[in-house]
Amino acid sequence: MTPVFDSKNSVCVDQPCRVKILNEMYASIKSTGLLLEVIQPNSLSEIHFGQYDPERKKYAFKTLIATILSARSKDETIIKVVEDLWKKYSTPEEIADAPLENLEELVYSSGTYHQKAIRIKETSKIIHEHFQDQVPDTLEELVKLPGVGRKVANCVLNISFDKDAIAVDIHVHRISNRIGWVTTKNPEKTEIELQKLFPQSSWKMINYTLVSFGKKICKPKNPLCSECPINKKCLKLIKPPKKSKKKTKK
Repeated sequence: MTPVFDSKNSVCVDQPCRVKILNEMYASIKSTGLLLEVIQPNSLSEIHFGQYDPERKKYAFKTLIATILSARSKDETIIKVVEDLWKKYSTPEEIADAPLENLEELVYSSGTYHQKAIRIKETSKIIHEHFQDQVPDTLEELVKLPGVGRKVANCVLNISFDKDAIAVDIHVHRISNRIGWVTTKNPEKTEIELQKLFPQSSWKMINYTLVSFGKKICKPKNPLCSECPINKKCLKLIKPPKKSKKKTKK
């Protein structure tokens, strides 16, 4: 089937067209070292979708904890935090039994360290006591864990268990709306709409591609449109920066 693109309105009208655009975006950012790829076993410099390494399942707990800690933090920071944490505590039982103040010190640079330390400690205890140290592999069980929403759960399902899922973070939500794929108000709605727009075989690729694309090209402020491979296939629905209100002198 030939991809159909409406050049007049800068929109795709079928799935093959959207997949083609996704592949063009991926080609421009592949080899980006994102947190959840860097910490995997046998980490490759280039991600090959469709080539799942079964060893990743053994890293499910590390992937889960790293994703919880990554909220509102840079990948570079969390890579170091997880590295330091794993030198001292690396199993659900060890983190569950660790003094809270020790965990706080280890995750301090991740931001909101007190809350994050509590969450990883509580989550580790549940996994140790109720799941025999094995991270659950269903969305329903994962979202019951402290600090685990749909984004975190879908990341783990995708990366560790090779399940088709779309993890929607701020980059995926923002770019999907900016280029005109969706018009949604929150990440959960974006996830639902993207599931309709893309074949299930492409779901795993969406988070990695759009997160990398959002960091390197389609930045929140001052996107590099001149370097963008889909420049002429994007609606560029860029929200202007909010103007600061000037105080009037009385």
